[in-house]
Amino acid sequence: MLFVLIHVLIICVVGAILFWVIDRFVRDGRLANLLKILAVLVCLAAILQRVLPLLGVGF
Repeated sequence: MLFVLIHVLIICVVGAILFWVIDRFVRDGRLANLLKILAVLVCLAAILQRVLPLLGVGF
């Protein structure tokens, strides 16, 4: 359980860094918004991949 919590925390930190990079270097507003949505979806998928086996869902 502790390892899952550490992995989720790492995923959140990487997502926050990705948000900062997108805000800092992407000039076009619409592209930045799309990239932020993509980053959120990837982070949520990674978190679900770690949490769902703990709940008994999946293989």
